[in-house]
Amino acid sequence: MSGFGTTSMAGHKPVHFLWDWRDRIAVIRLNRPERKNPLTFDSYAELRDTFRALAHARDVDVVVIASNGGNFCSGGDVHDIIGPLVGMEMKDLLAFTRMTGDLVKAMIGCGRPVISAVDGVAVGAGAIMAMASDLRLATPEAVCAFLFTRVGLAGCDMGACAMLPRIIGQGRAAELLYTGRSMRAEEGHAWGFWNALHPAAELEDAALALAHRLAAGPVFAHGITKTQLNQEWNMGLEQAIEAEAQAQALCMQTRDFERAYRAFVAKEKPVFEGD
Repeated sequence: MSGFGTTSMAGHKPVHFLWDWRDRIAVIRLNRPERKNPLTFDSYAELRDTFRALAHARDVDVVVIASNGGNFCSGGDVHDIIGPLVGMEMKDLLAFTRMTGDLVKAMIGCGRPVISAVDGVAVGAGAIMAMASDLRLATPEAVCAFLFTRVGLAGCDMGACAMLPRIIGQGRAAELLYTGRSMRAEEGHAWGFWNALHPAAELEDAALALAHRLAAGPVFAHGITKTQLNQEWNMGLEQAIEAEAQAQALCMQTRDFERAYRAFVAKEKPVFEGD
């Protein structure tokens, strides 16, 4: 990919989380394992800005959000975020809640498949990050909780009331968002929240294998798929069918589509290049 508005993420050096880039796959992991990887004001903002930059990256095809030290993310840091919020005025509170929502918007809008690999706890904003990912893998020991009501807040945080029902159904989502209880891994798998469960020792390898599989596919078309999956939430059926007709016609102009045809004729496996 080249041209106007593109950038390289190879030299990306975030301050507030770990970043690994190789083979066109970026791996992100929060880096406060001693506290189960909570988010801070700064890490929220840096994650948001990173996903915004990924929308213009020419050298990243898939993103993996991995666990660190046996945990994914314990949500907003009690001391660094929750405490200061108690003393803020409304305009500052709204600026914060809009920023956290902007992280979800940036994940959705980055144009790349995002895979979460969840071990240990994924609660609060950690659960939201998993929810906002395109694909979610977990260990049998993973604990996921949208625990906002347990700290006196509403369950409607960072898009949860819009997105979670679409993944697991309205009734199940309502229970989790009203009670704040933990969703057990086997529940989440049965309900379709987790795409698969893997032992902890195999989790990251499984996530990377899936990432490599996606990166070896028609990545331009993957970006179209991600766009349509999200935009069609707000469409009627006829509008969605027309939008998909236009999107697929666009993909039929790509060289990857031609490569797939020629490989089929030659009885070979297609090698996609993303153009």
